[in-house]
Amino acid sequence: IAKFALRLTSDIFISEHKVIIVGLDNAGKTTILYQFSMNEVVHTSPTIGSNVEEIVVNNTRFLMWDIGGQESLRSSWNTYYTNTEFVIVVVDSTDRERISVTKEELYKMLAHEDLKKAGLLIFANKQDVKECMTVAEISQFLKLTSIKDHQWHIQACCALTGEGLCQGLEWMMSRLKIR
Repeated sequence: IAKFALRLTSDIFISEHKVIIVGLDNAGKTTILYQFSMNEVVHTSPTIGSNVEEIVVNNTRFLMWDIGGQESLRSSWNTYYTNTEFVIVVVDSTDRERISVTKEELYKMLAHEDLKKAGLLIFANKQDVKECMTVAEISQFLKLTSIKDHQWHIQACCALTGEGLCQGLEWMMSRLKIR
């Protein structure tokens, strides 16, 4: 009974928040998910469907869904939107060719009824690669300053080293405190 009571009381103080991680294929979504959950780089292959992990930070539980980004899977992203509080969009900062596709998918998502109240965190991944787009370039191309009905933040990161990921989580935690 003591174990049950302890488990019950510890759960009372933990709030749970659903997060979806989206982006085009090969952007680094799965690598970021496993950096958050295991603090290490794992060998990944293209995600078919989704991966889900639970990350607990300071009595806050994030249920993170990493959703496959191949073109054939993007039309099913909306099946994950229900009860989503944060959308993490991972951008491959080296992929200048497809940034317009990222922009198109981003605005499609933001218009969806189920994401009206979701916060938006954009990870500008692969910042360690020479000649990648800067955060300012990505922000300008995606026209982030035009987004008025969602709280948003763009964060430079490198999924392989973990650099910048904690700052993104801290931003999400700060948004929860404001609510």
